[in-house]
Amino acid sequence: MSRAEAPAVPETVGTAGTAGAVGAPGAVGAPGPVGAPGLPGVPRVTGRRAQTTAGFLALFRSELLLTFRRMRTIVLLGILAVLPVLIGVVVRIETDGSQGGGGPAFIAQVTQNGLFLVFTSLAVALPIFLPMTVGVVAGDSVAGEAAGGTLRYLLVAPAGRTRLLAAKFTAGLAFCLAATATVALAALATGAALFPLGEVTLISGETIGLGPALLRAVLVALVVAASLSGLVAIGLLISTLTGSGIAAMAATVSLVITVQILDSFPQLHAIQPFLFTHHWLSFGDLLREPMYWDGVLENLGLQAAYVAVFGSAAWSRFTSRDITA
Repeated sequence: MSRAEAPAVPETVGTAGTAGAVGAPGAVGAPGPVGAPGLPGVPRVTGRRAQTTAGFLALFRSELLLTFRRMRTIVLLGILAVLPVLIGVVVRIETDGSQGGGGPAFIAQVTQNGLFLVFTSLAVALPIFLPMTVGVVAGDSVAGEAAGGTLRYLLVAPAGRTRLLAAKFTAGLAFCLAATATVALAALATGAALFPLGEVTLISGETIGLGPALLRAVLVALVVAASLSGLVAIGLLISTLTGSGIAAMAATVSLVITVQILDSFPQLHAIQPFLFTHHWLSFGDLLREPMYWDGVLENLGLQAAYVAVFGSAAWSRFTSRDITA
């Protein structure tokens, strides 16, 4: 049964272990007095549910299937897959017969080795396309359930609020990884089809073999996916503040655009290092020999801070709000 087809939830549930106060802080079924704030007519019941690993994995699997079965998600991944193809075709047409012409340096590197199309595509997709798709998925995670009328049913079912929110956040991270992998794999296939493969010349001038270069491509993709974790936490918080999925998605995407604009003004250099987008392109330091980790670790540390702050705010809001839809 899909969540959209879930049966209507009765106004009162009097059996312990089957429902708790939907509006009370903490997991459903947490100990507390009857009549605590929550859904009208739904009393709290005593007894704590077992928050088992198997239960969380089942909930995470459900969230994962829900996310990747949506037509919107499939379309977004399709757009991301087309992007490297367009870049590769344009580079091929513009540089045909003039290897390493007078264009930008990255174009010369792509024409010399198709593997470099992976790095180029990720650099193009990260500032705009990847965060916009992640913003749509993260922003809709809770608000979409509320708008569809399934969030109340989920909370009456044996799924505590904390565990449900953790499952949604983890599913958001999984989408970041899937979106990044889509760009990287499409770029690798396009680069192999349009350009030669072989030894890769890094941006520091050294040359490495194809095998080590592929490992660096995997490492870069993982760093790019992790760079979007802070945005997932922000989108999750916004999603708990409204019952409209469209409003949550629009607000998350608008925030990404606004922060990107703020990050481009030299006058704001004092605050720019603290913006979650500022270090996104630090993965370029992994294309040097030896690899420079300072910028990458600074980026990952900043994302962890955003996850901690905005994830905690999302948890506080979600576990204390009244769910009426």
